[in-house]
Amino acid sequence: MKANRFSEAQIVAIIQQQQTGATVAQIIREHGISEATFYNWKQKYGGMQVAEIKRLKDLEDENRRLKKMYAELSLEHEVVKEALRKK
Repeated sequence: MKANRFSEAQIVAIIQQQQTGATVAQIIREHGISEATFYNWKQKYGGMQVAEIKRLKDLEDENRRLKKMYAELSLEHEVVKEALRKK
């Protein structure tokens, strides 16, 4: 996966520039991003603060970990059920 050039904190700062009155054209030219990227970021991070983004990232990591645990346990459960059926 491609590494991001900007951290979440930088993205929030870029989005907040628009709220201070800068136009989208000025912002994207200044930071070297496309208009589509700017609006994707705005859709994902709009109205968030840095602390909220960190919390969201932590929750996504925990969710990924729990899904992996569930998949492993589900697989073990199926193996045990198959072994009991064969006996």
